[in-house]
Amino acid sequence: MFGDATIETVRELVASGADHIALLMRHSAREFNKNVHDLVNPLTEEGRDLSRRLGEALPKSHTLRGYASPPERCIETAQLALLGHASKGGEATRVRPVEGLGVFYVLDQMKMFRALEESDGMDGFIDCWVRGELPRDAMMPADQAARLVLDIVAAKLDHPVAERQIDLCVTHDLTVHMVRDRLLGAWPDYGPVEFLDALAVYRREGRLFMRGQVGPEREVGA
Repeated sequence: MFGDATIETVRELVASGADHIALLMRHSAREFNKNVHDLVNPLTEEGRDLSRRLGEALPKSHTLRGYASPPERCIETAQLALLGHASKGGEATRVRPVEGLGVFYVLDQMKMFRALEESDGMDGFIDCWVRGELPRDAMMPADQAARLVLDIVAAKLDHPVAERQIDLCVTHDLTVHMVRDRLLGAWPDYGPVEFLDALAVYRREGRLFMRGQVGPEREVGA
């Protein structure tokens, strides 16, 4: 079920002693109405239920704080997760929109969507992006964008509001794909980024690490 892999990742990290985890997570299940701008498509009812379920299942030893890309489906994913967490006795704070969790790296949406349609799926599009084969006025360089997103997520670890905490940073599949590719490297079993899939960012002994739901963790900074 969507979200299960993220729940399991968090439980493993908490069991290993992680006090503060930031999750760069795709939003929940959404509508795909082609008659409206893609970023306007909201969550489905299933997506709302899955968001609440995720929050209900996260460890209640940790306070939950939310950040989200400005589109409604991202903000609602975070809000419902926090409500689910609180409904089962967990501490939750608030959700705040953050532009840096959005698609800031898309410089020309029409050119980007055209390139995506011409690529062999998301993986093919990412490959073209990281090789610099997309128009320079369509997309920010992938390495630069990945580092900017990491900086935004890692900064949450520097400003805790509780002794033990999980920060939900809700974003889009393209963002998770791009960060995973550039900072974790190619891993044959990664597969697509599903709804509520996440990359976990955390510190251990002063070093910054990231891990996905398969494959090894990787040190990504200080």
